[in-house]
Amino acid sequence: MSGEGLPAGYTDTDIAVVGMALRVPGARSLDSYWRNLHDGIESVTQFDDDELRAEGVADTLLNDPQYVKSSAILSDMEMFDAGFFGFNPLEASIMDPQHRHFLEVSWEALEHTGHTASGFPGSIGVFGGSGHNAYMPYNLFTNPDLMESSGYFLVRHTGNDKDFLSTRVSYQLDLKGPSINVQTACSTSLVAIHMASQSLLSGECDMALAGGVTIELPHRQGYLYKDTEILSPDGHCRPFDADSGGTIFGSGVGIVVLRRLVDALEDSDYIHAVIKGSAVNNDGSGKVGYLAPSIDGQAQVIAEALAIADVDVETIGYVEAQGTGTPVGDPLEAVALTNAYRQFTDKTGFCRIGSVKSNIGHLDTAAGVAGFIKVALAMQHGQIPPSLNFKRPNPACHFDTSPFVVNDQLSPWPNEDHPRRAGISALGVGGTNAHVILQEAPAPVPSSASRAWQLLPLSAKSSSTLQRTTANLTDYLTGRPDLDLSDVGYTLQVGRSAMPHRSIVVAKSVADAVGALEDPEAGHVFSGEAPPNGRSVAFM
Repeated sequence: MSGEGLPAGYTDTDIAVVGMALRVPGARSLDSYWRNLHDGIESVTQFDDDELRAEGVADTLLNDPQYVKSSAILSDMEMFDAGFFGFNPLEASIMDPQHRHFLEVSWEALEHTGHTASGFPGSIGVFGGSGHNAYMPYNLFTNPDLMESSGYFLVRHTGNDKDFLSTRVSYQLDLKGPSINVQTACSTSLVAIHMASQSLLSGECDMALAGGVTIELPHRQGYLYKDTEILSPDGHCRPFDADSGGTIFGSGVGIVVLRRLVDALEDSDYIHAVIKGSAVNNDGSGKVGYLAPSIDGQAQVIAEALAIADVDVETIGYVEAQGTGTPVGDPLEAVALTNAYRQFTDKTGFCRIGSVKSNIGHLDTAAGVAGFIKVALAMQHGQIPPSLNFKRPNPACHFDTSPFVVNDQLSPWPNEDHPRRAGISALGVGGTNAHVILQEAPAPVPSSASRAWQLLPLSAKSSSTLQRTTANLTDYLTGRPDLDLSDVGYTLQVGRSAMPHRSIVVAKSVADAVGALEDPEAGHVFSGEAPPNGRSVAFM
């Protein structure tokens, strides 16, 4: 049943995606991520021997023909704005980089919603998980002086343990909804999105951050290929291709922010996409081994998500698959998808399929949210990015008799007859499967007329950061000349936290604002530092 006042095709059980942020190989922002996807960029770094030696790789490995000199890295893996969150240098140094990046991206994702934690009227939850912690044994346990001065509990638990990933975000950002750590291996972040959606629908919280982070350590190194493992022999991931030989692991973090659709519409939030349904299950023991995937388990979770979404299966235009590029996993996933869709339709070749792992590698716990954000961006742009390194289909996938065609080129994604819809899969080693049905957002309601002049307030915790914030706003406005400046001003006023170092830009248009930001001496930019204790306002 449709909720009262909702647009046609949307219901009161739908979940709105109101914020997104990520850092993945080759991209630190949504814009750069989309550009790479759109242009078919493979963000895998190829190292030379000198670079690898500088990272401590021995010549015995470099000379081994099985050593693959490639990795999907985060260029700024070591970076962390500790002072912004109030950490002293010692506290920051003992914190797992996965915790650091998850915290920073949580802040970015919440800012992307246009809400602040202090100004939001409801409770905000956090659902997330991280990869294996290698920072502690490689960098902390090997430093006896640090261990003695800091203590085992601080290092082993609160600074590094997976149990403290989500609760640290809740504490630092003052979020009072449920704070849950989710750990289901490769499906972690998509399971987190499912759990966050369920928490919203049950009323446990009114907004939820959901995602995951994995950072491979040692970083900026290759790996030793073994034909008994799932890694690629040449550093390239070829999902669903006849020549697929394995995957390549990467590092990244992604977080989406969710609200009940009815609430997001009521507050005029910008909605990036809508979750129509999601499901989670486990394979159980009905497979050849604990580490093996199961056709039946995957098919069941996909069919359940489709049934919950209650949409015409033939309107699903794209599936973002697990697509690890392994010669065994890909065919099993293709058969499972076909079996699930055959419960609803006999039509063939109507749905495109691909995997972002061909672009950025397998991000482990963050893989699901990376695919989720890819699909949301594709819906907004009306284009399906190419799945890379594909030449001819793996015959074991049986695409010729299935609903699916590998999307190996940038493709238009029309929405004349129905909203754009997609499925997203994440399959965890150990058997926990997740599938989400995503639909494009309803058309936004245009803003009403506003005054001629607009105030654009900016603030930061230091003067240097304020300069960077000003430069970021300049770049953002320069690339979007058609923006409604009153919307920009509103978001900057109510959707950003007030910090000590501040400036205000007075402008009549986007071009006017860009000119003022680029030339503050022109007289339309006013800067200063707020007093430590805010003064009350009185009318006299």
